Amino acid sequence: MAAAGRRKGGLILIVIALIMILMLAVAGFFLRDRILGLAGGGGGQTVALPTPTPIQDFARIVVLAQPASRGTEINESMLTTVAYPQSEMIEGLFYTDPQAVIGLRTKYDLPQGIPLTPNLLTEQPVGSFAAVQIPRGMVAVSIPANRLQLVSYALMPGDHVNIIASLLLLDIDTDFQSRLPNFTGSVTVPGPGGTDEQGTAAPTTATITIASGGVASTQGRTELDPVLNQAVYVMPSEAQRPRLISQTVVQDAMVLWVGDFPADGKIDTTQPTPTPVPVEGAEAAPAPAAPRPDIVTIVVSPQDAQTINFLLLSGANMSMALRSAGDDQRIPTEAVTLQFVLDQYGIPYPAKLPYGLEPPVLKLPANLPLSSSSSGIPGEQPIQ
Repeated sequence: MAAAGRRKGGLILIVIALIMILMLAVAGFFLRDRILGLAGGGGGQTVALPTPTPIQDFARIVVLAQPASRGTEINESMLTTVAYPQSEMIEGLFYTDPQAVIGLRTKYDLPQGIPLTPNLLTEQPVGSFAAVQIPRGMVAVSIPANRLQLVSYALMPGDHVNIIASLLLLDIDTDFQSRLPNFTGSVTVPGPGGTDEQGTAAPTTATITIASGGVASTQGRTELDPVLNQAVYVMPSEAQRPRLISQTVVQDAMVLWVGDFPADGKIDTTQPTPTPVPVEGAEAAPAPAAPRPDIVTIVVSPQDAQTINFLLLSGANMSMALRSAGDDQRIPTEAVTLQFVLDQYGIPYPAKLPYGLEPPVLKLPANLPLSSSSSGIPGEQPIQ
């Protein structure tokens, strides 16, 4: 009986072992199918795996640790560094070494935390705010101007303009350096003056009679009259007429400022003008009209500055032509004279007709209401 019981217990253990092996086989089959599905095999559910975060490199750039006014000399206590993505770094844009900044001066008023760049700092002592705006190798000159010359007051700092100069030319005597024609005079030579007590011949005397002023006293010329077939002496009916010529003398000059510079020397067009608050019950007084500018400061080369100075002292009229934004092209131009206008635009010389207008047109109406008193340009003649 005991032996039969032991055989029965062993059989039960064998059955239990077989059942466990079968269960492990089934579990292994399903686990294998799950693994194949995750690996992209057919029949399994695809699960997106998280994208690993790439490691980003950072550089250190120099920034101001405190505000600095224009012209401040930078020292070590004013600096700090912050991290900046290396992938966005542009070579030469930011300072990365604080030692390279120490001893430089600020060109402008700089706030705390601003990254320092070479355009914000200078090695030289900072003068006026206007001088900081002038590129190296250029200079600034001021030109008196009126409404027409300022393009109807459209000019603003940062605009670029061409300068057109107009001159009046006339003929002069190269020896006298005076306007032609010359005045005339008659010379009377009476002959030898005899001898003195010692028998020495006296010098010959001459009398020069200068005609009175006016057209009749000017030098004329001899012409052959085709009707009378004899020589006549022709005198001018009026003084010599100057000849007008215009030409572009400066191209692509930058407008630094229009009008007088602020008293504190700071050029700041971003600050709005405060509006006065009206008192309740009182009529608001009309705001006074801002004075119109009568001068403009432009940035030119040193040679162009000398040319402008010469033209100003010569009494030339200078006007400005506003250029398109971003246009730095320089186009050669021809000087404009009366002959150029007639030839270029096909204007014929009017024929002498046996009829005319009544009333006669003796001069054109003025369409440019400017005069020498309003323009501020020395030597400018009123427009007739």
